[in-house]
Amino acid sequence: MFNLRPAKLSDIEDLFALSQHYVFISLPSDKELITKKVKSSISAFKKASKDISEDTYIFVLEDLSKSKVIGCSMIHAQHGTEDEPHFFLTVSQENKFSESINTGFIHGTLKLGYDTDGPTEIGGLILDPNYRNNTHKLGKQLSFVRFLYMALNKKRFKEMIHSELMPPFDKDGRSPLWEAIGRRFLNMEYHDADLLSRSNKEFILSLYPSDTIYETLLPLEARNAIGKVGQDTQPVKRMLESIGFKYTKEVDPFDGGPHYRAKLGEIKPVQELKELELSFEQDIKKDDALNYLVCPTEGDVFNAIKITGKIKGAKLLTSMKELENLNFTNKTKVNVIPL
Repeated sequence: MFNLRPAKLSDIEDLFALSQHYVFISLPSDKELITKKVKSSISAFKKASKDISEDTYIFVLEDLSKSKVIGCSMIHAQHGTEDEPHFFLTVSQENKFSESINTGFIHGTLKLGYDTDGPTEIGGLILDPNYRNNTHKLGKQLSFVRFLYMALNKKRFKEMIHSELMPPFDKDGRSPLWEAIGRRFLNMEYHDADLLSRSNKEFILSLYPSDTIYETLLPLEARNAIGKVGQDTQPVKRMLESIGFKYTKEVDPFDGGPHYRAKLGEIKPVQELKELELSFEQDIKKDDALNYLVCPTEGDVFNAIKITGKIKGAKLLTSMKELENLNFTNKTKVNVIPL
């Protein structure tokens, strides 16, 4: 069995081990920084700040058979403020035409922009590689638990939900767009700049090109990376598109990864939220059973699990008796979204 819940201080060692598998700024390989992030998350779950940009929610996926955290995902209640703007490149086109020689061109363009009253951002989804391709859809559980929580706590978040996807990198793990633009103007490594940008945005505004950048002047590899996603990110892109997210024609100024957005109330799992009564049934045909992510309607601590069952009227029917070990008993009232 697997359980989704807010991160606790006792998870620090597991989260640190998880951070070794990836180069993620949202989960740095630094116990002190991870501890700071978890403490901040614990505070956010208890009570939202007056300034919601301070609130980051960290969810963990626990393998109960091993009492081990094997994944996490995050929500940043507001990404983009006066002190730390949200930067992006607008992807557009510019038409050029000469009547005297009857020749014209359509040029792809990039233009730096920023937002000081930004949206809620979802990100930081990490799953232990040993648990990938699991039949329990663990990656999807980690992603959807954020939508379940936001659906139940809409006042804690902005109307618009934002997601930044990873672009393709070259065979040496470098960002083609960074090599073409960022390195030339900022004179540092991609990951160093990405890390610095989490606490210092001034250098971007001061050093990054502020005028229109013509894609035709960039190397082919850089042009091909703009707005594209890497192979490992394709499933995430398809999932976001399937639940209502759309490409904004904006990309990350460092690596060209695409930005996707959707209004919270228009995200499919949020729209499909139901409050049902759990009912243990012995005979549920597999063909009739679907997967749902559920959490109890009562209780001070948020936790969610995947249940395989069937909705009938105001009830969620399931034969998963082992749920009783997690205090999901017969007639428990639960919040439910399809998985």
